[in-house]
Amino acid sequence: MLNDLATSLREFEGVRRKRAIEALVRWFACPSNAILASFGEDAAVIDHGEEALLIAADGIWSKVMDADPYWAGYCSVLVNIHDIAAMGGQPVAMVNVFSGGKRICDSVAKGMSEAAQKFDIPMVGGHIHPDASYNAIDVSIVGTVKKDSVIYSHTANMGDDIIVGIDLEGRIHPSCELNWDSTTDKDTSTLRAQIGSMQVLGESHLVTAGKDISNPGMLGTLGMLLEMSSKGAIVDLKAIPKPPEISMEHWLKVYPGMGFIVTARPKNTDEITATFEEHRLSASVIGKIAKGSKLEITDGDEYATIFDFRKDKITGLRRADHG
Repeated sequence: MLNDLATSLREFEGVRRKRAIEALVRWFACPSNAILASFGEDAAVIDHGEEALLIAADGIWSKVMDADPYWAGYCSVLVNIHDIAAMGGQPVAMVNVFSGGKRICDSVAKGMSEAAQKFDIPMVGGHIHPDASYNAIDVSIVGTVKKDSVIYSHTANMGDDIIVGIDLEGRIHPSCELNWDSTTDKDTSTLRAQIGSMQVLGESHLVTAGKDISNPGMLGTLGMLLEMSSKGAIVDLKAIPKPPEISMEHWLKVYPGMGFIVTARPKNTDEITATFEEHRLSASVIGKIAKGSKLEITDGDEYATIFDFRKDKITGLRRADHG
């Protein structure tokens, strides 16, 4: 049973789609001393005096666009905000590129506008292809962060606790069974507090690494962190915070409206979980960073391997390969 779950998560489309990244990234080099981090992180980190700039971009899965253009527009803002927050940063502004006709454009723009207003982060420019033969939305975002407060993906340490902070108050979105919508019913102050939890953790230097939970799901996201950190991990399924009405397999594949995975020294774990809870996120220690190259899951009786990074890849990126 546990092996079946591991196989399902390993072969999940949200994970498999990431495998194209490695071949593309090989075309690009980052020789500038101003670039503190780039590929493999949730946002690029650029030296900018006393602060660093954070730059990220995301395109929305065509399946979401086809199912619900409004929700595609909304999510295009949401995913970019998550990327800046995951790095411990403060989102500043966004631009977009839209391809498609007016009817679709209006729905997408309405979704983007409502999300931007809800999070109080402006959309300030972009580009449109009104005569395109397809529909697509891509958004890029810039943020800022104190240079000594950046939360990276590649810095997990042996023996670290793995902690999830996630909003369980929501619903599976009616247009997309892989989206957990916890934001549309929240007010701006609550949402800003939730994304601000990572800034607090970064500035207090409590975490060693972190990411926002993205399209590969909770454990796929953890797998990307392990790839970058060249570490293994053991995760206790019973410790994963989950809405009671959703199966574990389904939950581990969803993109949550608000969710982060961080690693930390055990002495800091209580303060981290308290910080998440204070910012209206449910928090739990779900496992440990371990020796080796495997991401394993356990139910207390059995163990199964989701990824063995000696042979498996999600993005295929390592910190040693890309600064």
